[in-house]
Amino acid sequence: MILPQEFYCREDVLQVSRELLGKVLCTAVGGEHTKLVITETEAYAGITNKASHAFGGKRTKRTEPMFGPGGLAYVYLCYGIHHLFNVVTNVEGVPHAVLIRAGDPLEGLDIMLGRRQRPVFDKRLLGGPGSLAKALGVTTELSGRTLQGDDIWIEDHGISVAPRTIDASPRVGVDYAGEDALLPYRFRAKISPGGE
Repeated sequence: MILPQEFYCREDVLQVSRELLGKVLCTAVGGEHTKLVITETEAYAGITNKASHAFGGKRTKRTEPMFGPGGLAYVYLCYGIHHLFNVVTNVEGVPHAVLIRAGDPLEGLDIMLGRRQRPVFDKRLLGGPGSLAKALGVTTELSGRTLQGDDIWIEDHGISVAPRTIDASPRVGVDYAGEDALLPYRFRAKISPGGE
């Protein structure tokens, strides 16, 4: 089942970030289908969070999708090289987002390996947000698209993630955010896709 927009339009970005663990991120790019189980996320609470691109209400052409309604893709280029995929949450005008950091392959492994130019699977294939986006064919062209569309969406396969199995820790690469960099807004879970 494709997640409904209501899933994303909730106020608590931390809750949405945790509940995205075990969900299945799907793409249909260039006629090729890929799916992965989300195993790591990071929450960004918009205007009040110094680690967010929208901190202080900063609104640019790049960040505009963050200010849209929950259930949009926000994809940006990091260091001019890596495309990073985020899920927009909350209601229109409240720029909350969840960065999808890592996952486990579920469908289209050969396609993912080809896009990453890797001969065999190992944990590095989808072990970071830039690697994950490249493997799924996600680029900034998808930024602003609905997650109920034909090219990128998220499904619920009934994979259960017990709250006690989720590890919360500070986010990666946001030292510039001062005390906000210490917030435990990164969530990880070990998930067995076969256990769905």
